[in-house]
Parts: sequence; structure tokens; C-alpha cells
Amino acid sequence: MQANDSTKDADREASAVDQDSPVHYEIRVKGHLDARWAAWFDGLSLSNESDGTATINGPVVDQAALHGLLQRLRDVGVPLVSVTPVTPTHPDAPVIDPR
Repeated sequence: MQANDSTKDADREASAVDQDSPVHYEIRVKGHLDARWAAWFDGLSLSNESDGTATINGPVVDQAALHGLLQRLRDVGVPLVSVTPVTPTHPDAPVIDPR
């Protein structure tokens, strides 16, 4: 039982570290999005790709905010292709909390 408690403590510590720094994500969706959608994503960058997808990039403050973004996409019927954590190209970019 001791080992299980140690594992739980390690998980809590890792979780606390993860909450201190936002994770940058690339969210890829099917289809192109008009420029008006950029404001809807609260400062995250939006780009349409040549393969018929659109990417939404930027820092997301925590998992709750990420789930909020994904729910918004789902609610308006935008098909999700992938969600990928990425290394930021501009690490000093402001953190977005789209909740």
C-alpha cells in the first residue's frame, strides 16, 4: 500500500508543476475557418492549411480551458482532427484563458 501512496504523491506533484506553466496546443479541425473565427478563440492564432484543415495555436492555461475550447468547437459542429501539445515558437506569448 505504501508504493501506491508514493505514486499518488508523485502524480499530485507533477500535476502541480503542470499547472504553473501553460501548455501550447495545436488544435486541427476539418475545413477552413473564416477570419471572423479568430476573435472567437480569444487571441489564439488561426490559420487555414492547404490540406483543407484549419489550425488553432497558442497557450492554454490548463486542462479545463482546453476542454472548454474543445466543447465550443463541438457545440458549433466543427469536426476535430487532432489536439497536439507543441513547443511554442514564441515562448513569451501571453497566456490565454478562453473560459
